[in-house]
Amino acid sequence: MRDEIRSILRDLPSMDELLQKPWTDRFQEVFGREAVRSTFADVIGEVRSDLIKGRISSIDPGHIESEAMSRLEKYSRKSLRRVINATGVVVHTNLGRSCLGTGVLERVMEASGCYSNLEYDLEEGVRGHRNSHVEWLLTRITGADSALVVNNNAGAVLLCLAALGRGKEVIVSRGELVEIGGSFRIPDIMEFSGALMREVGTTNRTHLSDYLKALTPATGMILKVHPSNFRVVGFQAEVAREELAYLAREKDLIFMEDLGSGVVVDLAEWGLKGEPTVRQCIESGVDIVTFSGDKLLGGPQIGVVVGRSHLLDRIRQFPLLRALRVDKMTLAAFEATLRLYLGKKVDEIPTLRMLSQPLKELERKARNLASGIRRSTDLQAKAVATLDAVGGGAFPATGLNGFGVEVEPPEGVTDGSLLEFLRKAPVPVVASAREGKVIFHVRTMLEGDGKDVIEVLKTLTGRKGSHDREK
Repeated sequence: MRDEIRSILRDLPSMDELLQKPWTDRFQEVFGREAVRSTFADVIGEVRSDLIKGRISSIDPGHIESEAMSRLEKYSRKSLRRVINATGVVVHTNLGRSCLGTGVLERVMEASGCYSNLEYDLEEGVRGHRNSHVEWLLTRITGADSALVVNNNAGAVLLCLAALGRGKEVIVSRGELVEIGGSFRIPDIMEFSGALMREVGTTNRTHLSDYLKALTPATGMILKVHPSNFRVVGFQAEVAREELAYLAREKDLIFMEDLGSGVVVDLAEWGLKGEPTVRQCIESGVDIVTFSGDKLLGGPQIGVVVGRSHLLDRIRQFPLLRALRVDKMTLAAFEATLRLYLGKKVDEIPTLRMLSQPLKELERKARNLASGIRRSTDLQAKAVATLDAVGGGAFPATGLNGFGVEVEPPEGVTDGSLLEFLRKAPVPVVASAREGKVIFHVRTMLEGDGKDVIEVLKTLTGRKGSHDREK
């Protein structure tokens, strides 16, 4: 190390000196002295590295303090917190996918705040099985013989492939070898499971004859995969699940389908067509169906496996199942959500309620919010038509006609700057932008969100005073 750098490093403030700064007292009280010390050490280490690498030529003690304070302020805030979804994307993966209803949350509180019969059979007084809390409900809703749940759908797919297809050839169309957000790639999952992938057809066209030609004595399964947001349009062809089911039965193979979003009620009456329900897949002859619980089903994050009893029994015996098992809070939320379906109370499921909102109701909400913004701030706001989205990989080509509030940023403020301001608010707001204006899509805004959006915008314009409550 050069003498010049050694000399500059002497300007680094001592740790004792930094820890004695009055502003650190509140952080030391919250985190402890050691945590504050380690934060300073991280900053000092970065400054030292920048100096040695020539990125800086001097040491600014004030920068060390301000950077450490900024990090400690960040650590002081709750990391996972409420966000207002004003994007119009109902099943927004980055924002936590489906919201849970009040009744469902009450069941979660009940199950998590006390002991429960999670794995205890109250009638027999012996150890029970956690899947028993939801299996009967799932079989009634889907029409399947048996069911089990794991921590998410990726885990469900991996578990089924490992338990039923390990060491065997699994035939899958090239058009379904998709990658989903978060680097979930079907070829990688199949390789990790121990199944031997056998691709058939082309990206845009796969025929029944392609499956027939791929059959060998080593074939054990036919796999059909939901393409999520990926679609091939125009000159394309795929084999109907009924034909694949017949082929699988004829050749004594397992037919498995990863359905992805997990639609359990027909959404056609709301203009959403083309996604099969889980029951339709089962009735078409699919042996094993996997799907998510936190997408179009509207429940918590969970992976569901439904299908034939003898296959589910094999999966239950597979060692990987324990590593993927579901906790009591998730089970409580899922059970409560499923009971809403059986009780014909789907309007109490926020995801389905958002998808089914009448256009006139959305327009009314947008007009009320726009009026509240105009009365409480100096901003120009008006109700406008929007095109919302289902999200979660479902219905990617089908937009939802909706309404929102268009807000023109103040003079000198860009739409990007306003979006950043909203994201960094005490109650973060995630909205969209169009032609230099910021749009608040009301479809995905929950009760009370409009009031908080107005409060955030008031801090931008400096206006104070009352505003209209959301109606």
